Amino acid sequence: MRKIPAKLVLRDATLVAATLLLWALDARYRHTPGAVSAVVGLAAALGAVLCAYLAHEWGHLLGALSRGAAVHFARRPTEVFLFRFDSERNGTREFLGMSYGGFLASSLVLVLYLFLLPLDALSGRVTLGLVLVGVVLTAVVEVPIAWRVAHGAPIPRGAAYKSGGA
Repeated sequence: MRKIPAKLVLRDATLVAATLLLWALDARYRHTPGAVSAVVGLAAALGAVLCAYLAHEWGHLLGALSRGAAVHFARRPTEVFLFRFDSERNGTREFLGMSYGGFLASSLVLVLYLFLLPLDALSGRVTLGLVLVGVVLTAVVEVPIAWRVAHGAPIPRGAAYKSGGA
């Protein structure tokens, strides 16, 4: 298995830690009247949504790597995608491993959030609503592509994919 760049692990671990801190602050200030409570709650919700997106991307990566896929890691920690899937060097098996990994990670995050979020709080409801939107978008955008590839269509090329060794 290829070594995942430490800068990407550190970036995402820092974002998760910051989000957990925001949720601790939200729990403390949730019942306090005023803008501080609202701002902290919104920040906690947005952090949790970002963590859900990152979990989805890590699921894609781990699914790809579990199938021995050739991937190109992000060069900068500010890139949108964690990696690029090499559409020329990989086959259907690797592509579907990558796809299913993202779907599995999103499903696990959704279940985890259903059990852990304070759904009686606005921050919990906002998080769950936005994560549900993300899951629906995944179903609309990514599932049909995986379905087509699983049934013989060529592996797609585009923003999340990279041809050859470039």
